[in-house]
Amino acid sequence: MSSTDRTRIAILDDYQSVALTSADWSPLQGKVDIEVYHDALADEDALVRRLEPYDIICAMRERTKFTASLLDRLPNLRLIATTGLRNAGIDVVHAKTRGIVVSGTPGGGNSTLEHIWALILATVRYVAIEDANTKQGKPQWQSTIPMGLKGKTLGLVGLGNLGSRTAKIAKAFELNVIAWSPHLTPERAAAGGATYIATKEELFKRSDVVSIHIVLSERSRHLITDADLALMKPTAFFINTSRGPIVDEGALVEVLRQRRIAGAGLDVFDVEPLPLDHPLRRLDNVTLTPHTGYVSDDTYAGFWTDTVDNIVSFLDGKPKRVIEQ
Repeated sequence: MSSTDRTRIAILDDYQSVALTSADWSPLQGKVDIEVYHDALADEDALVRRLEPYDIICAMRERTKFTASLLDRLPNLRLIATTGLRNAGIDVVHAKTRGIVVSGTPGGGNSTLEHIWALILATVRYVAIEDANTKQGKPQWQSTIPMGLKGKTLGLVGLGNLGSRTAKIAKAFELNVIAWSPHLTPERAAAGGATYIATKEELFKRSDVVSIHIVLSERSRHLITDADLALMKPTAFFINTSRGPIVDEGALVEVLRQRRIAGAGLDVFDVEPLPLDHPLRRLDNVTLTPHTGYVSDDTYAGFWTDTVDNIVSFLDGKPKRVIEQ
């Protein structure tokens, strides 16, 4: 079989160059041609020029968006093998009308939960600031006063799987945990380890740390507004490890710029990668990580091992882990 007869696979957005080393790809050896892309493209025309030749595309989470208009312009595409069992960046329903199979993968480990607490602690204890000051040889040996967590209030917007597990760990720090979401009930809050708060406004008023744990949807887009942020204590911190568009990012930038809250810890943004000229990069009261909440060696091993399995199964005519919507 010549290389021109083989199935062509594109691996997209492999920022850390780990896709081919995180799993055993030998079951596909001699059957496919694989090309790996390490950069991210947002322009649809550029994406079409890059992706038009491929039969199979491997998508890492929601880094590249597969809209209906993009799918309509990829006539050779037969399978999108995405990491994760849900990918809001893929129009799965439209893909099905085009005869394109979308397969997902479970993850592994507790990376997101671990990162939530890494970011909370780094933010309230000003770890990034003191690290930078120490390395830069600033003459002032200590420049910040961390906020002690004992007895403070952690407000969780969302109390699903991650929210409830975050609440469980909060108890080890002797935090008071309160929670609100549009459909949360007192009974579900108690079962998740938190005290039910009837309104979003009350949660923002009472919390010393607000942490976001809801799924992005059209209903939750810009759920957190300037008015909500204005209710926060000037000593409070805002944490987002869920999705950037859940909060009005422009409003958050202004709140931080005007120092109306103590700071923020952010792993997610409206546009990713975060543009180099974005104002968040220039603020000294925000701790930023590049959407690494879901990233770990365990997670990548699970993602890519099952991606290989999904591709092999698809080529054998028996697709696995098919995402329907």
